[in-house]
Amino acid sequence: MADLYARESRSVSKMAHLRFFPQAVVGGSGAYLTGDDGRQLLDFAASWGAASLGHAHPALRDAVNRALSDQAGASYLSSANEPCVLLAEKLLSLVPERARGRVWFGHSGSDANETVARMVVAATGRPRILAFDGAYHGGTVGSMAVSGHPAQQGTRSAGLTLVPYPNSYAAGGPEAARDAALAHLEQLFATELPPEDIAAFFIEPIQSDGGMLVPPDGYFKAVEALCRKHGILLVSDEVKVGLGRTGRFNAFEHSGIEPDIVVFGKGLGGGLPISAVVGPEAIMNHAVAFSLQTVHGNPVCAAAALAVLETIERDRLVENAERTGRVLQDALRGLAARQHLIGDVRGRGLALGVELVADRSSREPASRQTALTVFRAFQLGLVIYYVGVRSNVLEFTPPLTLTENQALEGAAILEEALNDVAAGRVDQALIADFVGW
Repeated sequence: MADLYARESRSVSKMAHLRFFPQAVVGGSGAYLTGDDGRQLLDFAASWGAASLGHAHPALRDAVNRALSDQAGASYLSSANEPCVLLAEKLLSLVPERARGRVWFGHSGSDANETVARMVVAATGRPRILAFDGAYHGGTVGSMAVSGHPAQQGTRSAGLTLVPYPNSYAAGGPEAARDAALAHLEQLFATELPPEDIAAFFIEPIQSDGGMLVPPDGYFKAVEALCRKHGILLVSDEVKVGLGRTGRFNAFEHSGIEPDIVVFGKGLGGGLPISAVVGPEAIMNHAVAFSLQTVHGNPVCAAAALAVLETIERDRLVENAERTGRVLQDALRGLAARQHLIGDVRGRGLALGVELVADRSSREPASRQTALTVFRAFQLGLVIYYVGVRSNVLEFTPPLTLTENQALEGAAILEEALNDVAAGRVDQALIADFVGW
């Protein structure tokens, strides 16, 4: 075993400036990855949700092959291409009426959110943006500027104001979390931040990287009402949790709201780089050539995205996410009853989080045990990662094609990993070079 992990460590050591556990893969099929040692790894991460259909899905492969066999250029900057037009029409049909204006295509959620952040300020003439503590909207300079994750300190815009995301577990219940978060926002508007200065409020229907936090009922309806009252644009970042993952096509649908702008990324391309912003014409068309790169609107990536959306509909993957997610969440809740490290299980559909704590009464984060659990699960054949502002939340974003049997298989592996960590059977030296958030 030691030789195996030494070899895997060497296989990733050539990658610049990265430190992580020695996961190296050479292939994959469905919900499984193939390690460079030949092991089959059940993938509960799907590359942070990007591999929405799993690995080597035939619909995706066929769409890419067709697009490449008669390629309609490489960009939409100077000429329309059919895959982009069809994709734009499809996305416009999947958002609320108030967002149904124009579509912008990019490479990732990061460049999409950066574009929106610059666009709303320029188009409205309002200099400020609201976002959440713990929010992760991307890794470019402009998207980090409107993020609130502690891993990105020092990169924020002077016009950004961060507000608390309601955390039902930390607050002792959903009502207390909702009321405290709303009171903070209303107090901010009343005393410190003139709402007429705010261009947009970037929301996360579930705050994934901040800890897979699920908003309490009624919270975002109240936020929407405040935004409408003050003319503030509501931007829903669906990059990780949208596109059917939560058991609804758009994650914001759970809250019964209608955002002005919707941002898609990650799973939109099924693993290929493409993102999209869908919003009202007056905002999207306010200036010519406002945000563009040469291969934005690449027809091959657009064809892949169309195949993803068509497969989600045809194979009823939204329903599968809800059904299989319920099976997985029930299994995780059962595990929580037997494993004292688990403080909370939360999420919707196939966007789930398990918060690990050293003590259930104090809710002290079990950050080291979380890293050990991820490493031990990998050794046992399960790929999971962790998130959260305290690095203590196991995140589950598996392919939307995950089966109920695979959900139960993964939960069983996780239980073995947690038992080994709790019993002290996992060497802490294994995570010396394993650095997450």
